[in-house]
Amino acid sequence: MPPAAAPGTSAPAGPAGTQSLRRVVQVLKILAQHQESGLRFVDVARLCGLEAPTAHRMLKALVAEGMVARDAQARRYRLGPLVFELGLVAAPQFNLRELCAASLRRLADATGDTAFLFIRRGNDAVCISRVQGHYPIQTPVVTVGSRQPLGVNAGGLAILLALAPAEVARIVAAVGPRIGAYGELDGRDLMDAVAAGRAQGYAAIGEKAVPGVTAIGLAVRNPFDAPVAALAIAAISSRMTPARQAALYPLLRDEVNVIGTLLYR
Repeated sequence: MPPAAAPGTSAPAGPAGTQSLRRVVQVLKILAQHQESGLRFVDVARLCGLEAPTAHRMLKALVAEGMVARDAQARRYRLGPLVFELGLVAAPQFNLRELCAASLRRLADATGDTAFLFIRRGNDAVCISRVQGHYPIQTPVVTVGSRQPLGVNAGGLAILLALAPAEVARIVAAVGPRIGAYGELDGRDLMDAVAAGRAQGYAAIGEKAVPGVTAIGLAVRNPFDAPVAALAIAAISSRMTPARQAALYPLLRDEVNVIGTLLYR
């Protein structure tokens, strides 16, 4: 029998407690992916693989704590105000968005297209900032805060390029079941895109991910050569020809170098 907790202390969390915590985090991640539209209760349960009573209890508790907000009229759930408040507290320690703001603005101004900043979270790429350019047709297809499997956007693909082959293979296998939700991509497409990106020096992803849109990306690496973020530029495919991709690559590379200097000088 495990020893009882000392008076005034809590017993250590066991496997059940750890599983519950992971489920809560999973719910918050799913809601972050759909923050703009929100999700119905049944959608949260389905996407998280939860039984309806379990999902209902979790959402009710998260709403009570302010981590989740429920739109009573639309019957949809979104991240709540406490998530925003906690983010503000953590922001000074993670000011990557601030450090990259000038680079994104320069890329958008120089190209006329939309520039994005991505970071890695597990097997996913999260968009944490974007700046639109002056070209009449913009492609803000990835929203700030959205989370997608590594490889299905140019930023995530750029991060894959910066990883070891064995790690790339593991990630592609892990995200394989989810890739079908993003255009016409499959695992082989991601592996081919990684090989092509390594040959040309930057990531490029075309219409199989988002019809009519093509984007290029490049990872920001730390002194140990590991990717910490990625910059990307997206435009309509007729504008982002292979020749223009090659012409924009030096701009992307220069801004990646600027950010690397700011982070690790």
